[in-house]
Amino acid sequence: MGTRPVRMKAVVYALSPFQQKVMPGLWKDLPGKISHKISENWISATLLLGPLVGTYSYVQRYQEKEKMEHRY
Repeated sequence: MGTRPVRMKAVVYALSPFQQKVMPGLWKDLPGKISHKISENWISATLLLGPLVGTYSYVQRYQEKEKMEHRY
């Protein structure tokens, strides 16, 4: 006896764009996580944010001074 070819159905897995959850754990309670990290590591946060805020304010003040310099 010969063998008959059997039709196989292909299984295709796909995600619906309406069902996808991209990193759901990351966005859940994000402000709480950020405040917890800052309160836990406030020294590191200060050492990071201090120079950034200082540099930004210096640049803003310098640019404002340059704009107003021609008026005097």
